[in-house]
This record gives sequence, structure tokens and C-alpha cells, in this order.
Amino acid sequence: MAKISLIVPVLNEVQKIDGFLNQLKGLPGDWEAIFADGGSTDGTTEKIAAHYPVIYTPKGRARQMNEGARHASGEVFLFLHCDSLIPQDLCAQVEEVLSRGYSFGCFRIRFDSRHPWMRCCSFCSNLRVRLRKIAFGDQGIFLTRELFEQIGGFSDLSIMEDYKLSIDLKGKYPLGQTRGYLVTSARRFEQGGMLRTMWKMQVLQHRFRKGVPAQEIARQYRDIR
Repeated sequence: MAKISLIVPVLNEVQKIDGFLNQLKGLPGDWEAIFADGGSTDGTTEKIAAHYPVIYTPKGRARQMNEGARHASGEVFLFLHCDSLIPQDLCAQVEEVLSRGYSFGCFRIRFDSRHPWMRCCSFCSNLRVRLRKIAFGDQGIFLTRELFEQIGGFSDLSIMEDYKLSIDLKGKYPLGQTRGYLVTSARRFEQGGMLRTMWKMQVLQHRFRKGVPAQEIARQYRDIR
């Protein structure tokens, strides 16, 4: 069984980090956890440092994840958000996908909301993986160290680094999907309005594909959060 490096970018997540750290207690498998902090000022890193290594790096999810990977010792990199609820067989699910010959994969997703629109959103997200071979960061993207180093990691973008990764790998490396689920936070949809946020995300993805600079898309994304 390959060692899995859980790489978690964080920035001012003091309200969420205790819950995430508790999920790691007793998690089976051969794994390590590396947290990459982008400049937290709310006590997030103090909570993490009592249990796991913290890497300090300039703000930017792509930069944080790349720096976390640089310090990782695992043969597989699994990138997680700290507001996700992870299954207890997390590592086994990753191993099962890798055993089917994939070197790139993600989890199925559910949201922590029972609202019908969020159920629809999770269905569409999982369908997107199967049909369009596109994964986003809240789906727990994982790939082998060999592949990650071969492609040079995440592009240094202010947003859409996960989308860019999937686009770059599409057609070259099949995207595997776990049989189980990650549960991810619906907070950005609840804060920005569910339908409005879903629509705006589709618009921003379209603009990114059309070559709109990531900095402009990041500004527009902040407007819906």
C-alpha cells in the first residue's frame, strides 16, 4: 500500500480546523498530514502545530498546495479542504482507485445541506467527473507523486488551479472516481445564494476557458462569496 500525503491548504480556518483535526484521529492507513498556511492570523496554525507539521507560504491555494507537496514524503498526494467531512476509509478508497490503474482521481461529493438545490448540485458535480472528466478541489483531488512532478504541480493561479489541472490532464490521463463520498461545506452557496452561486460558477468557468485572466475571475468570484 502506497503512503498517502494529505495536503491541506488553510487560511484563517479557526472555526473549522478542530473538527477536521478530530477526523484524522485514528484514521487507518499509511498516511501523513501536511498543512500549508497562507498567512493565518486567527490562531489556526497554533491549533494545527500541536499535532501536525505546518508549512508557511505566501497566500494562494495553488502555491500552498505546491509547497505542501514539496515537503511531502508520500507516493500519492491527496489535496483536501479543511471544511470537508472525510470517510474513515479515506486511504482505502484512494488505494482502490489506484489499483484500477488510475494515477489521477477524486472522490464523489455530497454537500452538508439537505436542500434540494444542493442535492442537485452534488449530482451534477459527480456527473461532471464521469462525463467531462473535470474535478474540483472540494472533491478531494489525488494523484501520484510521479504524475504531479511530471506536470509541475498546480499552475500558479489565483483561482481555478484545480480546473486548470483537470483540463491539462484531460485526454491524457483518465480520471478515476471513488465509490464513496466526501461531504463538503455548502457555505459559499448559502452565503451567496444557491442558484446565483451555481450560475455564477458556470459563467466564471466559461470565462476561464475563453482566456479571461485568473485575477479578474478571482475578483468576480469574491463577489459571490
